[in-house]
Amino acid sequence: MDYPRTIFQQHGIQENIFINICRQTKADHWGHALVANTPTPALYVELKDGSNAFPLYLYPDTTNQQGNLFVEKTSNISSDFLSTIKEKLGYIPTPEAIFYYIYAIFHSPTYRQRYAEFLKIDFPRVPLTSNNQLFKNLSEKGQELVQLHLMKSKKLNKLITKVVSNGDNTVTEVTYKSDTQCVYINKNCYFEGIEPQVWEFKIGGYQVLDKWLKDRKKAKRTLSFDDVLHYQKIVVALKETMQLMREIEQFIPSFPIE
Repeated sequence: MDYPRTIFQQHGIQENIFINICRQTKADHWGHALVANTPTPALYVELKDGSNAFPLYLYPDTTNQQGNLFVEKTSNISSDFLSTIKEKLGYIPTPEAIFYYIYAIFHSPTYRQRYAEFLKIDFPRVPLTSNNQLFKNLSEKGQELVQLHLMKSKKLNKLITKVVSNGDNTVTEVTYKSDTQCVYINKNCYFEGIEPQVWEFKIGGYQVLDKWLKDRKKAKRTLSFDDVLHYQKIVVALKETMQLMREIEQFIPSFPIE
């Protein structure tokens, strides 16, 4: 959050998931959709443009003049949207299934390319399908993406990189060498096995693997064991994201979808 948002706080500090999106961007390519399960900073998915966090659930203010009042959370999906999706599918899916479907759509390469100019000037629109199997397939892929991006997927335990270090893990440089697929954090310490397309992968306005290290270089930080492991898991998450985006593309015959 850029400053305390009282009206937003009760939704952000309790169990929830958010989709973070920019309304406008000057970036060449749109990739500005990222899930979170905690409150996020204002510049979350873009370098200069503030992002908007849309919670899946809304929590009531639990205090009134009589003290604490327990009220159930409610879905943050409009009744008009639910009516439309019911007309399309014949039923109303769970809020989570809808969230995952949307997340998958926003990670479709063809969607990003076809609507590129519109995505630069306004919030992304959600195309709905009347094909129940397509909805389920995309929802499943969206759920996999969410688990990856929240760092909860079991796939993250299968590391694909190696760490070569002399014991000094202080980040004093960030240098990528494509010929050896290595990322150096100092002269004697590097991560090995990072493919060029994974190194270059961006979410929103950020080149993920580069930014993560440079933030720690600015702080002159020495990476702990957990830091090193976390970075290796990010590499897995990015590579798996690229694979899931290809699988999403195979499910969608064309846009606009039916």
